[in-house]
Amino acid sequence: MPDTAVLLLQMGGPDSLEAVRPFLLNLFADREIIRLGPAWLQPLIARLIVNRRTPAVVQKYREIGGKSPIRELTEAQAAALSQELGLPCLVAMRYWHPFTDEALAQVRTSGATRIVALSLYPHYSRATSGSSFNDLQRQITQLGSDLELVRIPHFYDHPLYIQALAEKIEAGLAAFTNRSQVQLLFSAHSLPQSFIDGGDPYLEHIQATVRLVMERFGNVAHHLAFQSRAGPVKWLEPSTDGKLKELAAAGCTELLVVPLSFVSDHIETLHEIDIEYTAEARKLGITTFRRIASLNDSPTFIRCLANLVRTVLQSS
Repeated sequence: MPDTAVLLLQMGGPDSLEAVRPFLLNLFADREIIRLGPAWLQPLIARLIVNRRTPAVVQKYREIGGKSPIRELTEAQAAALSQELGLPCLVAMRYWHPFTDEALAQVRTSGATRIVALSLYPHYSRATSGSSFNDLQRQITQLGSDLELVRIPHFYDHPLYIQALAEKIEAGLAAFTNRSQVQLLFSAHSLPQSFIDGGDPYLEHIQATVRLVMERFGNVAHHLAFQSRAGPVKWLEPSTDGKLKELAAAGCTELLVVPLSFVSDHIETLHEIDIEYTAEARKLGITTFRRIASLNDSPTFIRCLANLVRTVLQSS
């Protein structure tokens, strides 16, 4: 029986319309991802925000099938990675099932004595990977477990991750009639500016990924923007919707969106980009607006994850 299990750490998403509100409460109550006033007041502020946002968010999930597909997609990644490595690969979500404690119960059943915790956020932030690792460590401590924990905190510059993105971009460009007219818009999940000001490396990691990808597409115009702001704080700029307005005003009519910091389809790709930004782009006069396919269980991406695990096991 293998003594090592791989734990894929991911954000998670509601698996039904009824799960939207508790999912959002878990998200907004997490002070590691967003700070809403003093700590003692955050639970109340979170409830107020969630009460206001839930009806609109429920409608968005209704429009993409009534739930997030992220659990099934992450489990497919885990299955493909398990086949590649010959090790049990499990899924631990931060804000909805399967929660970290549920995943740890599976680890104990597997008989593993060591966990390789692989964050599926390519670019490290204490708001994402940091929160997931902290939660995992808390859960292990509460169990009184002597499990050995090995962390893989990011892979923003891994050659196979860059290759996987490049493959999707190349396929996306091939769908345009005249690729010489196409511009690329890298759209990363936003982060409160205060995190960057406090030394969080997220923005540097995002910029490095864009630079490495564009070494393969040097003749294509490209831009970087940030989506999915939530909460009354200052977020990274420029916003993706603002950048769409800017590009349209400059005469851009052919645009290919490259989601960054997302390795699976979820509401930010399926609704925010595919529905909301698509409608906005058409109103602005961007006649051809497309998104690259998400990595999901791309063979190149799975090889990237496998290489990360093998490398860390060889050095531990």
